[in-house]
Amino acid sequence: MQFQFSDLVDFVAMNGHGPFVWAAYAITLVALAVLIVVPLVQQRRFVRAHRLQQKREQQERNQY
Repeated sequence: MQFQFSDLVDFVAMNGHGPFVWAAYAITLVALAVLIVVPLVQQRRFVRAHRLQQKREQQERNQY
């Protein structure tokens, strides 16, 4: 088997295309992370708000 690059530095540089390739990978990973984290945070906020609202409504019912 013959490798395209002779060492790790050549692999990272990718014949001058390295910055574009690694930037594309970084942007993709950040976008995927955002797509995973944002809905989880929103779900936690929703559940917390819903529980708080239920507690308030239960307290209001118990007062009357």
